[in-house]
Amino acid sequence: MSIATTPTHNRVIPTPRGVLLSGIAWQTYEALLADLKDRPIRLTYDRGCLEIMPPTFNHERSKRKLGRIVETMAEELARPFVSGGSTTFRREDLERGLEPDDCFWIAHASRVLDKQEIDLRTDPPPDLALEIDIHSSSLDRLGIYAALGVPEIWRYDGDHLQVLVLKHGAYKQAKKSPTFPMLHLAKLNEFIRENIGMDDGGFVRAFRSWVRPFLN
Repeated sequence: MSIATTPTHNRVIPTPRGVLLSGIAWQTYEALLADLKDRPIRLTYDRGCLEIMPPTFNHERSKRKLGRIVETMAEELARPFVSGGSTTFRREDLERGLEPDDCFWIAHASRVLDKQEIDLRTDPPPDLALEIDIHSSSLDRLGIYAALGVPEIWRYDGDHLQVLVLKHGAYKQAKKSPTFPMLHLAKLNEFIRENIGMDDGGFVRAFRSWVRPFLN
């Protein structure tokens, strides 16, 4: 694969968990997505800058447990949902693209049930995305999410979960989730801190038992 570059000055900057490249053309980003599609590599593209970051074990464990919180909530509330996992979302016209750590269509689940591919020019973005920020990105991933129109982000830094809601083109910290307003965020953070070290099955069972009184 040949590497196409943009007219800007090219730089390669090592980061704590990967590498950041500047002056990278959209065509190169697309080619790398195709070549690396079966590998657990996260590519973030923002107007000529490309970050390549492999996931860590701690990152993957955290994203799985937070994802199960979302799924369990939807199940308990009998709400249809579609999980998009780490689908690549990109818009060439915006020159931006990324993979969320996990994502879900809940309010708009019916609109993507029969989809094989998602085209954000015509399809709705996920209603909720998870951003595990244990190893922070060198790029403005929240700015990319905002440009793509994702209305709600759950951001977890390894100790604290924030709910971020898109308002007027930027994310604002919220006291509760628009998707699950019955969840008390401070108490949810307490539950996560006390139980994050459990095995996956035990974590889900504990969360299901813990959350049911909030749903009555």
